[in-house]
Amino acid sequence: MTDRIVPDVTPGCPFFLIAGPCVIEGEKSAFQHAKAIKEITDDFSLPFVFKASYDKANRTAMSSYRGPGLTAGLQILSGIRQELEVPVLSDVHLPQECEPAGEVLDILQIPAFLCRQTDLLVAAAATGKPVNVKRGQFLAPWDMKNVAGKLTENKSGPVLLTERGTTFGYNRLVNDMTAIAEMQKLGFPVIFDATHSVQLPGGLGTATGGQREYVPLLARSAVAAGCDALFLEVHEDPDNAKSDGPNMVELSALPKVLTQILAVRKAFEETCQ
Repeated sequence: MTDRIVPDVTPGCPFFLIAGPCVIEGEKSAFQHAKAIKEITDDFSLPFVFKASYDKANRTAMSSYRGPGLTAGLQILSGIRQELEVPVLSDVHLPQECEPAGEVLDILQIPAFLCRQTDLLVAAAATGKPVNVKRGQFLAPWDMKNVAGKLTENKSGPVLLTERGTTFGYNRLVNDMTAIAEMQKLGFPVIFDATHSVQLPGGLGTATGGQREYVPLLARSAVAAGCDALFLEVHEDPDNAKSDGPNMVELSALPKVLTQILAVRKAFEETCQ
């Protein structure tokens, strides 16, 4: 498989979508979700990157499902990449994961809680692959300059930054849409994560809660604010998902959500001509 399947992820890139279940729940499930989302995005002529985590290392409780792990997870993602011809993205949590992950993934993702971890960023940069860093809920948008600098100073591939809300009291995130413009000033494409933005971290006691009904609203708002891409976690049955179900978009609702956001995107592009 060649890199021709990877969307342009440089400044001014065409709008694209990162989507998939929060975590790999099994090979069959991952393939089914990737295939279904690809068919939907093909109908919209929308560039698509499949996302599913091989390991969710920051779950609320020890008993929470984390995924199949690095080796098995990368094997599943490699199969999806080859068979369906879609680029794949997953989270990396430790420096030693980056080299094997970089052999499979088209984009490495740094979770928000780990965005300041220098050794992790340096190891991700060493792969030469695009790296998407989620802004920590505790950081100001302009402070992502130093995060991105750790990548560029180590000759990383293209850098992407993701906005996913700011901590506001206990179990609550809020979105400041000016963060999108502030991070774009740093010279990197900015993705808006509409599903993690509606999280209620730890809000269910031993699991994270969420308000998925607000995902379309926030997605439309971010697209109107000029984000370069959108991140949506999608599941065929969110209420029975093994991770982050309360914030994921139901697969059957994805066409309607995309219709809305692409209409907003078209209006945004027309006003910017």
